[in-house]
Amino acid sequence: MGKIITICNQKGGTGKTTSAINIAVYLAVAGKRVMLIDLDPQANTTSGSGLNKHNVVKSTYHVLLEELDIKDVLQPTAIPNLLIAPSNLDLTGAEVELVGSLGREYRLKKALEKVKSEFDFIIIDSPPSLSLLTINGLCAADSVLIPVQCEYYALEGLSQLNNTIKLVRDNINPQLTIEGVLLTMADFRTNLTKEVIQEVRKHFKDKVYTTVIPRNIRLTEAPSFGKPIYLYDKDSLGAQKYQELCREIMGLPLDPDSAKSKGES
Repeated sequence: MGKIITICNQKGGTGKTTSAINIAVYLAVAGKRVMLIDLDPQANTTSGSGLNKHNVVKSTYHVLLEELDIKDVLQPTAIPNLLIAPSNLDLTGAEVELVGSLGREYRLKKALEKVKSEFDFIIIDSPPSLSLLTINGLCAADSVLIPVQCEYYALEGLSQLNNTIKLVRDNINPQLTIEGVLLTMADFRTNLTKEVIQEVRKHFKDKVYTTVIPRNIRLTEAPSFGKPIYLYDKDSLGAQKYQELCREIMGLPLDPDSAKSKGES
């Protein structure tokens, strides 16, 4: 059975969508069968994967409303082994339309039960809020990956997210675990980045990935071209780091020199 990972942080600007896209891509590049699900009405994961979100007709909105099977909305990407369930603005109406619906938290979970065995990994990008869409993502997931940016308010809101994860675990998904905490947007020239890394590692201990994603101009540029970093500049430091992260996710050993690579001294 495939592993379902929801990428979640209700705080915006943490690198959540960038991480969702590039984790999915590098898992696919490693030969894994991967589905990427865009649960955010802003549809940045959709456009960042090379699709025109304005041309999306069948989306995750139709899956949550049980109008279409998830297989009916899947679209191919430029990466072999990677399919995407796209989003569009229609998804903003899903929460309102699902109010009062029985089992509304389980809609995505039910949809994925039919196809989970066909994929090695299913990566879900949730919106930057603790909404019904995010709850659907957490309910469907085996684990949650939390991106945390290396900035002053890094830990702000994480206690609320932890409480939400606990509530989901206690009430609707007892198997939910924390996959890992990913440090993003690190600038190793500053003391602040080093202090935030120390604080997050102290707080989450061994749940924090060894790999840290740096601030990288190529990572910032790639979405505007509708490309994951692998297709935009696979030799960039950002690309190397997402490739290393996926080795961690797959349980593979890292290059012993990776933590000392360019930009982390």
